[in-house]
Amino acid sequence: MELSIIIVNYNVKFFLEQCLHTVLKAVSHIDAEIWVVDNQSTDGSLPYLNPRFPSVHFIENPKNTGFGAANNQALSLCSGEYILFLNPDTLLPEDCLINCLQFIRTVPKAGALGIRMLDGSGRFLPESKRAFPSPITAFCKLVGLSAIFPASPLFNRYSLGHLDQHKNHEVDVLAGAFILVKRATLDATGAFDERFFMYGEDIDLSYRIQKAGFNNYYFAGSSIIHFKGESTRKGSLNYVLLFYNAMLLFVQKNYRGTKAGLFGFFIQVAIVFRGLVSLLYKILGFFLKLGKNRQKNGKNGAESMILVPNLAKTQNLVLSKNSIVLFIESDDFSWKQILEQVEVFKHTNAQFRFSASKSNSIVGSDSKETEGEALATNII
Repeated sequence: MELSIIIVNYNVKFFLEQCLHTVLKAVSHIDAEIWVVDNQSTDGSLPYLNPRFPSVHFIENPKNTGFGAANNQALSLCSGEYILFLNPDTLLPEDCLINCLQFIRTVPKAGALGIRMLDGSGRFLPESKRAFPSPITAFCKLVGLSAIFPASPLFNRYSLGHLDQHKNHEVDVLAGAFILVKRATLDATGAFDERFFMYGEDIDLSYRIQKAGFNNYYFAGSSIIHFKGESTRKGSLNYVLLFYNAMLLFVQKNYRGTKAGLFGFFIQVAIVFRGLVSLLYKILGFFLKLGKNRQKNGKNGAESMILVPNLAKTQNLVLSKNSIVLFIESDDFSWKQILEQVEVFKHTNAQFRFSASKSNSIVGSDSKETEGEALATNII
């Protein structure tokens, strides 16, 4: 077996439905297997998905074991020479996996690679390429210097903002949304540390890959959409506690001395600061949502949706921030073409939604900071 793909699902059945449609297209010329581990979803994920994807191996967990443990569970059962850890809220172009495999085979010391990621509006996600956390990177992120100087190798070291997003680079950290790793690498490093329930396990694995003498690479030869945060809302206090406690665990496990103490202090400050921001974010979100509802009611309904079933339809599109565009994948309109068009129109601030022609759902997300939308439909 050349490739094993492992996806951990938690209450995102429609996002996972679209993801699986793209993955099946991407492995059509690869000897591959697909494993989905469901961590006690309550949205009927398995009854919905199982009959629709008979070639996929589904594992049902009686409790939520966490991201790392669920990945390890499937890893012990799969047989691929290469392993892809993939999030369920992603969309892949058809040639993505072939290109990634070709690259990782040709670089002798490559242990694993990540990929160029876009959000649901076509904007580049800076976490696609990252450095290991440190006291200075934590300070710059906390006080906002990384946002003020996004291309600075000093102030935005954590997101490696000085590295061209359109070129391949050796990097420190691979995002857990998409990690392609050699089985031989995992044999040397071990799998995910299950003490990380969610977040931080990708940083820890990336760290161990480097310690074992392999290199991590950011691959710009293909792009994927990662809607982000569908299982854990980024603006929630739960997210703040999970993320920063994971960072604290990483520091305690891998750093020593003054560096560990200073970094631990910044993390504790960040927990308090982000907790306050989370509270304000929730209050502001309530009033913004209330205002949007009033605005919609004043217009007697929502904005109309523009259906885009083929590439030709995109040639004369005139979009604005009020436009809602539904891209429908088909034999005449590939996922690769759809992702390219999303990037073309990203500056219009239109809202993009996505659906495979043989699916029964529509998904989308307007930014990495906001909750995505998913709904059942009968498009076909």
